[in-house]
Amino acid sequence: MRFLLFPLALASATVAHAAPPQLILEVARFRNLDQVQKGGEIEISVTVPTQPLTYRQRAPKSFQSSAVVDLDILKADGTSAWHETVTLKPPVLNDTTISIKNPLSFLKRVTVPDGTYTLRGKVRDQYKATNGETVVEQQLVVSAPKKPEFSDIVFLSKPAVKTTGESVFNRGGYLLTRAPGGYYGRGTEGLYFYTELNQLPAGRPVTVHYHLAAPDGTATDADAAAVTPAVGRPTSLAGELPLGYLPAGPFTLTIEARDAATKKVLATQSRAGERSLTEYAPAGAGGLR
Repeated sequence: MRFLLFPLALASATVAHAAPPQLILEVARFRNLDQVQKGGEIEISVTVPTQPLTYRQRAPKSFQSSAVVDLDILKADGTSAWHETVTLKPPVLNDTTISIKNPLSFLKRVTVPDGTYTLRGKVRDQYKATNGETVVEQQLVVSAPKKPEFSDIVFLSKPAVKTTGESVFNRGGYLLTRAPGGYYGRGTEGLYFYTELNQLPAGRPVTVHYHLAAPDGTATDADAAAVTPAVGRPTSLAGELPLGYLPAGPFTLTIEARDAATKKVLATQSRAGERSLTEYAPAGAGGLR
């Protein structure tokens, strides 16, 4: 699931500081493995471009901006299920006229009971309140899988990396670097992604098919090696497809799982993304736990 609030053109040399701060907010839902705390696990990815922020002088030739992000998960009756406030301070710059100021991203992992929620993100410029604030909301339905189904698809800015470490950026044995807003910019030739397949019969091989398509009919298909589900755990799937042939604009990735023996379709999942041939993409989430 995603909400892309603004065009991701991050390379302009001048930005009017009167503009409100910007926000990319997206969430991916996963099966919760905690047998005590029932519900679903969601990952909230937040990216704040720093170009529109006000830079305050900290010392001679030393400038820094600051943004405050409020995150809320609201129940259907409007009461709070979860809240957190994060203050973002990007690295100090000695020249605020540089053309690219790297966006700041962070990731939060939250478990909530099954139900319908509203995810709300609000960002404001800490150093200039008159710039206003930006609020993004999206509906969120959390439910435990009762039959074979995929988790949400996570788009990555680079290939998933096998790891044994413990981190909010790790899932299913992989280190994942999110592509903010599902956006792939200039110079990017590969689409990288991760998802999990749940509630499969243990020990029965499953084949996985990928279909990547643009609205003009441009498309490609690929098959992953067959996987054999483990008992009681999701099956992690990390993949990549070439982007070079796709035109600029929206695209859709669809993943399909079939029983290897009967060829019966067990589950499908899709996610839309965006590709640009002229603008660079923001950096992937990292650095803040």
